[in-house]
Amino acid sequence: MDFFVKNALWIGLAIGSGIMLLLPAIKRGAGTSVNASDAVLLINRSHAVVLDVRDDAEFAAGHIADAKHIPLAQLPDRLKELTRFKDKPMLVYCESGARAGKAVSLLAKHEFKQVQQLQGGVKAWQDAKLPLVKG
Repeated sequence: MDFFVKNALWIGLAIGSGIMLLLPAIKRGAGTSVNASDAVLLINRSHAVVLDVRDDAEFAAGHIADAKHIPLAQLPDRLKELTRFKDKPMLVYCESGARAGKAVSLLAKHEFKQVQQLQGGVKAWQDAKLPLVKG
C-alpha cells in the first residue's frame, strides 16, 4: 500500500496514458464497418448514400448501383457535394477497404454522423455474389 501512495503520480500518469491511447478506438466506435449483407440492408432499409472512393478506371469497371463517385484524392476538395448528406446514413467503399477507412475518418472529422465502411470493399461485395453496374 505504501508503494501506491508514494507513486500515485506515476500510476495516474500511466493510467491516463493508456486511456489516451485507447481514445481513438473508442471514438471510432464498433459500428463503422459493415459486411456486404449488412450493407445491402443499410442501402435498402435506411436509404444510405453510397460513396465510391476508388479511381475512375476502377469505378468504370464496376460499382454498386447509384453510387456517388469521388476518388479519395479529391474527397477533401469535394466535401461540399456531400454536406447535404451529413445526417443521413452513408456507406463508403473502395477496392479492399484501405481507402474507404481513410475516407470514413475524413468524413467523421467533418461531422458526418452515420458513416459506415464496406468491410472488404468491392472484393467482399463480389464474393457475396452481389451485382455491380459497369460504366
